[in-house]
This record gives sequence, C-alpha cells and structure tokens, in this order.
Amino acid sequence: MKLLSIVACWLPCSSSHSDGGDAPPIHPPPPRRPAMAAGPRQQRVIVMRHGDRLDQAEPIWPAKNPRPWDPPLSDAGLLRAWTVGKRIRAAAAADGWAVHRVLVSPFLRCRQTAARAVAALCAVPDGADLLAIDDPSNVPLDTSRLKVSIEYGLSEMMNTQAMGGLVAKVAPSVKKWFPDLPELEAVLPSGTIDHSAESLYPNVPKWDESVLEGRSRYASVIKALADKYPDENLLLVTHGEGVGASVSYFEMGLEIYEVEYCAYSVLERQLTVKPEEDGFTADSFKVLTKTGTTGIQYAPVSDIWPVG
Repeated sequence: MKLLSIVACWLPCSSSHSDGGDAPPIHPPPPRRPAMAAGPRQQRVIVMRHGDRLDQAEPIWPAKNPRPWDPPLSDAGLLRAWTVGKRIRAAAAADGWAVHRVLVSPFLRCRQTAARAVAALCAVPDGADLLAIDDPSNVPLDTSRLKVSIEYGLSEMMNTQAMGGLVAKVAPSVKKWFPDLPELEAVLPSGTIDHSAESLYPNVPKWDESVLEGRSRYASVIKALADKYPDENLLLVTHGEGVGASVSYFEMGLEIYEVEYCAYSVLERQLTVKPEEDGFTADSFKVLTKTGTTGIQYAPVSDIWPVG
C-alpha cells in the first residue's frame, strides 16, 4: 500500500525489535576491516525499492495465500529488477566505482529483486554485451565481486498503512513472519552469501510501529550499515518508504511524492581513515540523486502546491 508525502524530519536513531520491550539504539560494531588504507575516500550507498509486486497485478493473491504479506514479483517486476541492476552497474562504472556488498530485506519481493540485481552486478559480460541481455537465466557470474546478506532492519514498515487491512487482521497471531535464514538465502545467487554477516536486527521489527518510527528506522539502519562496512560501497534492497527516507532524512527540506518500483537513491560521503585510532571519521551523507532521474520524484517543501 502506497503512503503519500514523506516530509524531511530527523528523528533519533532508535527503533523497536520483534522480541518486545524497549529496544536499544542501534550500535554498529567497529569496522570489519581495521586495515583500511589511511586517508580520505568516498563511500557510496544505493537504496533501491523492490520490483513490481504480483498482488498488484492479481489483487486476489493475498486472500489465497497463507502469508499475504509476502507476495513475489510479477514477471514485469523480475524484468525491471534485472534492467535496473544493469543500469546501476553501468552508472557506477561510468563514475569509476562498484558495489561491494548487498543487504536485503527478508521479504520475498526484495530477495527476488536483489537476486536479479546481483546477477547484473556479477555478470561476466560487461558494457554493451551485458546491456543487450534480456534474460539473465544463463548469464555466467563472477560471484567473487560482492557479498550478500539478509538485513531484517530493512523490512517493510510493520503497520496497517504499509501492509493493509488483511495483514493487520492476522498480524497479532503471527508467530513467525519468515522461514529460517537458509531458506531466505536460497533465492539469492549461489556463492554470493556472506554467512559471517550478522543482521543489525535479529528479526523483523515489532508489529504496529508508526509511520514516523518506520521512516526513522530506515534512516538509522542506512547509517548503521554504512558505518558497519565503511570500506565498501553498498546496495540496500528495501521498500518504497525506505527509499523515500534515504532522500528526505539525509537532505532536509524535501518532500517525496513518488517512489516507483525499482527506484533508487544514491548517497555519498567522505571518510577519513585513522589507523592510529583503528577507526574513521565521516562527513554527513549527500544525496546525489536528482528528482525524476531514477524513479524518485521529490521537491522542496516550499515548492509543493497546497491542496484545498
């Protein structure tokens, strides 16, 4: 379900976990690779929405399935994910960088989107040869190019506004939202899984978070993942509100009014590595994405026409 109008506002970096009680703020561990080269470098984070959902093409799908919150992609969604994955690779290569790590919401639509995007990023064919391929089924992959893992903190907003009334009716009785991790990972390309990676969130967020809590969660998780992997460029595959938050929370004064399927934002910040402190300092993220160029439509709040 689409939520309209994301207005920029920064909230504290804390959220709720599925184990109940007061959740602590996210505290990312120290950098995984303390031997980073000293000096400044650029880190980039792409935040991408999943592809077209099957239940949008077949509205009766949720009522016929035991897990109505977890529809797959439609054929159009699979094609779009592959196409946008190729576009992301080409755009990054043109600017002289590449994605090193992909982190994915556990929802099936996001895992399927990530599988197609990862195939595009790992494909052995390159340049015009890759762009000409419409079906990735038999494309050879170099899986050493990046690593993939599930991140529960990138989950859909766990509320009625995002998931709809049918899911809201069954949510209080849901004991387990998703299969175990090996089954979740089975959708992703073999050889790309980082089994050592630990999710910031041990499970999906607690049901009935508010819209503002959900958006704040997305912003907190984006920042925490960037801090966790400071020497890597990241692709985060998540949901529409997460993509909107990636723009409005890191560039104040914007209103997001459209996030298409497979839309994505690009964030960039400068890091300065300090080996003597076994750490780094980082500037704030800048939003590189311009409105209308990658499926996101936004405008300064003052430019939005009043209604009524």
